[in-house]
Amino acid sequence: MRYGDAANGTDAAPALHCLVTGATGYIGGRLVPELLDAGHRVRCLARTPAKLRDHTWADRAETVRGDVTDAESVRDAMRDIDVAYYLVHALGTGSGFERTDREAARIFAEQAHAAGVRRIVYLGGLTPAGVPERELSPHLRSRAEVGHILLDSRVPTTVLRAAVIIGSGSASFEMLRYLTERLPVMVTPSWVRSRIQPIAVRDVLRYLVGGARMPADVNRSFDIGGPDVLTYLDMMHTYAAVAGLRRRLIAPVPVLTPTLSSHWIGLVTPVPRSIARPLAESLRHEVVCHEHDIARHVPDLPGRPIGFEEALRLALKRIQDAQVTTRWSSAAVPGAPSDPLPTDPDWAGGSLYTDNRELTVDAGPEALWRVIEGIGGDNGWYSFPLAWAVRGWLDRLVGGVGLRRGRRDAAHLRVGDSLDFWRVEEIEPGRLLRLRAEMRLPGLAWLEMRVERGEHGRTRYRQRAVFHPRGLLGHAYWWSIAPFHTVVFGGMARNIAQAAQAASPETEGGPAAETAR
Repeated sequence: MRYGDAANGTDAAPALHCLVTGATGYIGGRLVPELLDAGHRVRCLARTPAKLRDHTWADRAETVRGDVTDAESVRDAMRDIDVAYYLVHALGTGSGFERTDREAARIFAEQAHAAGVRRIVYLGGLTPAGVPERELSPHLRSRAEVGHILLDSRVPTTVLRAAVIIGSGSASFEMLRYLTERLPVMVTPSWVRSRIQPIAVRDVLRYLVGGARMPADVNRSFDIGGPDVLTYLDMMHTYAAVAGLRRRLIAPVPVLTPTLSSHWIGLVTPVPRSIARPLAESLRHEVVCHEHDIARHVPDLPGRPIGFEEALRLALKRIQDAQVTTRWSSAAVPGAPSDPLPTDPDWAGGSLYTDNRELTVDAGPEALWRVIEGIGGDNGWYSFPLAWAVRGWLDRLVGGVGLRRGRRDAAHLRVGDSLDFWRVEEIEPGRLLRLRAEMRLPGLAWLEMRVERGEHGRTRYRQRAVFHPRGLLGHAYWWSIAPFHTVVFGGMARNIAQAAQAASPETEGGPAAETAR
């Protein structure tokens, strides 16, 4: 059967081979299982394939290593592909992010055409009508330019343009959620009166999947949005009502610029300033759909698109049921280190400072592992909370992520999960948790926690903090905090051991842990 016939809805439409970039991110990580469930084959292009290893769908999809800025890896990933999804952007990587976005889109377009890809599908941002692109925020301007590059690629392209995406874990949802929940009375920027047409993440995914089967002669952008047009003020009041909160007192003022707004959002919500600023800038103008032509190719279903209130209820239920599959923080933080932990003692890259702690724990290994895997987020770090809180605030002040990212799941972790200002680099269930620091540091840092069997079958807890300094400042940083290691790292080890003992059915009294070193 011809591709065009399948796109037009013929029952026996053949499966497509889809390439998904950005699969470690919020949308990409949710799109892959939707494509698989629709019967398609999926290949994921990822800079760090290990981040996809623990997803429930990992064994059904192919993953290849590569980067959209590397033409050779993109060319290899495009082989035998029917539909290529472009779900990446260089937002927050510095002043040159527009240039990076432009170059990556050109490489993607060129390699898609050279490989004979039948369609490109891109999720961009909804731009305000009547506003010249040169007057848009750098974020929206870059998203629009990427759309133009892909549409000019000589590969039929579907560009979906969305405003605010509402779903559990989305940056827009978490910004709305934390602003409303934490501030019963607030002074807000004037953009809270801008009209917005939000869309539920479920509808975004439905349109992305449906976009793959559009007829070959379709090469255009589509505005996508839910049925409701509201101001951000309306959205906050509606959130308060759906969440069972008292009505918020909100006073918009004109003096809060996007820069000040981003600081304000970063202060109150888990969303860091690097992401908060483009979100705030995007809301300065009215972002409302001016057509609903997508319905010609992806027909509306009963009750779809989902209304704003229902989207909020679904998102809150996902959070309450601990079923948040991806979060805005799923994607790597721009500029954060991605180097794996150096092997030692063969490390030849310079100084490598370590802090080692080892305890014999009067608890079973399963109980100890449950405490380790549950660390961070609301459970905290089992050590001097004020010191961790101050470190988190200092990180936020210099533009870092701070401690507020929390956890995707309250009890379980997987490789690639963000965990406050750490990211899970490796996890061996029941044995090892390795975290890589994403706070702002003059160097690279890791924290390892291990469960082992010691002599006479007793449980051993091993903890190691590793720091690779960058320059003289890095060395100075390590030695300046060294006096606090006993309180911070030593206290953490003891408290983790005590928590494991308290939770272990195997405990038979006696001291919680015996300090071995």
